[in-house]
Amino acid sequence: MPENAMHDLIVESRKKVTMTGIKDVESFDEETIVAQSECGEIALHGKGLKISRLSVESGDMAVEGEIDSVIYSEGKSAGSFWSRVLR
Repeated sequence: MPENAMHDLIVESRKKVTMTGIKDVESFDEETIVAQSECGEIALHGKGLKISRLSVESGDMAVEGEIDSVIYSEGKSAGSFWSRVLR
């Protein structure tokens, strides 16, 4: 993780997540949202998830729904999105 990387994540009552430092959204559906932050990959899991706000220019993202877990991992996962889907 770069020393000057800036990323914040706030979970409100497991119903809303607000994040900063988001560079890209790799995939999303109602159960999983995978995004790249300045600090690595973030996977949100839950039910009825929807991205209510996204600004790649400012790096802000808000997600609403029933949040079950937030998982961080270093860097991108192995392979492109399509190579993971077609396994």
